[in-house]
Amino acid sequence: MERFTRQSAPDSASSTPTASSAASPRPSAKLFDGAPTLGSKLLVLSLIVASIAVTAAFAVNVFKSFSSSSLVKDSQFQAVFLDNGQVYFGHLSDVNDEYIRLTNIYYLQVEQQIQPDQETKGEEAAPQQQISLAKLGNELHGPEDEMFVQRSKVVFWENLKTDGQVTQAIESFVSGDGGDN
Repeated sequence: MERFTRQSAPDSASSTPTASSAASPRPSAKLFDGAPTLGSKLLVLSLIVASIAVTAAFAVNVFKSFSSSSLVKDSQFQAVFLDNGQVYFGHLSDVNDEYIRLTNIYYLQVEQQIQPDQETKGEEAAPQQQISLAKLGNELHGPEDEMFVQRSKVVFWENLKTDGQVTQAIESFVSGDGGDN
């Protein structure tokens, strides 16, 4: 039965402790005895810092690949919808974390007919609206054809198809045929 136990049976010669064996400590078989050393603490800390740095670098690269600048199709116009209801059409580019840049800018002007037509005097006619495309820069204050918009004011933006009505109206405006729809 003794071979199944962890301790071997004591000899008769070693059964009585001597003074020299009681004073010297037995070597321990433990790998970790007591508090961690300064070196092991620094090693663990440096591994944690390195793993955080690698994770942060990976996250930055992933988020950069999904940034809005990679989604903007440079060869097409974009529509930018602001939180005040205004919509601008132009070429969108990334400036920084606070602003976006819009160039080659157009917007819609809604002209409402105030007086009813002579033919519909007796009937109550709904006022007619005429929508036209306007180029930024022709206003009274004479702005340049470049606009910086706070990102927080942009509700959403979208790439416009090359065969869409707004893009066709812009091409028509540029060619000199006018911009009315």
